[in-house]
Amino acid sequence: MLYDIAKGPVRTVIRVVWRPDLRGADRIPTTGPVVLASNHCAYSDTVILPALIERTVHFLGKSDMFSSRSAAGRIGGWIMRQLRVMPVDRAGGSASEAAIGAGLAVLRSGGVLGIYPEGTRSPDGRLHRGKTGVARLALAVDAPIVPVAMIGSFEAQRGRRFLPRRHPRIRVLVGEPIDASAIARSLGDAESAVVLRAVTDAVMDAIAEMSGQERVDEYAGDVKRRLREAGSATSPGGRRP
Repeated sequence: MLYDIAKGPVRTVIRVVWRPDLRGADRIPTTGPVVLASNHCAYSDTVILPALIERTVHFLGKSDMFSSRSAAGRIGGWIMRQLRVMPVDRAGGSASEAAIGAGLAVLRSGGVLGIYPEGTRSPDGRLHRGKTGVARLALAVDAPIVPVAMIGSFEAQRGRRFLPRRHPRIRVLVGEPIDASAIARSLGDAESAVVLRAVTDAVMDAIAEMSGQERVDEYAGDVKRRLREAGSATSPGGRRP
């Protein structure tokens, strides 16, 4: 309900203030399940992308964003749920399965699932190794994967918590849908892990081609962890700088 009410005004504000350039939106199927796979450069990606897309986009969000006990935190969590952001635990194991289950529910209802294959925001503006959940979800329901490249949001939001600067202008490029099932068939009797990695890499290749980002064969979460540890090691008292 809140999503439908807020989308129009939010879209208008975004277009007037930040003037994002959206291209290729007609490549997103108008009906049926779709996995929208995007690079993730800034907090604002999760607002700008679904605001510009005509169809309702359901995103998976970190569960700790919903777990605050404060009144403001609880209100914020409620608002995020109303905006189609679903809380998931990223701790791995059964938590990862719960995230997959939440995503499958959206797709099986014929909806659009927004997902960031990198698993978290890029800490350095580069494009990191994709996690195979995007492939699992698409193959489970035979849904097309539409790659999306967010360009400029990392630079526009550098050093800011929420609102990006007006410059550089943020660009959103939508690529041609990827048929995950066709990739799986082309690999014949290959093991599941091989198929999932092949599909995921095809998605990341498409995003990289559109975004122009440097590719890194390392998970973004691992890079973040290493940067935090390096900061703690070099800061007085073991604190982050």
